[in-house]
Amino acid sequence: MDVEKMLAGVPAWHREGEEIRRTVTAPDFPTAIRIVDAIAIKAEELNHHPDIDIRWRKLHLALTTHDKGHLTETDFRLAALIDGIVAEHGA
Repeated sequence: MDVEKMLAGVPAWHREGEEIRRTVTAPDFPTAIRIVDAIAIKAEELNHHPDIDIRWRKLHLALTTHDKGHLTETDFRLAALIDGIVAEHGA
């Protein structure tokens, strides 16, 4: 898999080692929580779970395939879904 090519499809994300990361600023704390709820639903559907750190209205997101020890297509698929969720919530 060409990670750089896959990153081009999710431009809000950047690579750090074997993870891709994104920080999102929600309009307010309740919206940040709604974003996390929506991400949780998609993550469960994919059986692929991001690391999420919430700091007031900022969400720090990280994706990697832990059981493989590196990035996989599933990370980029979930990243694209997260991008859609974030846009729906105005963040």
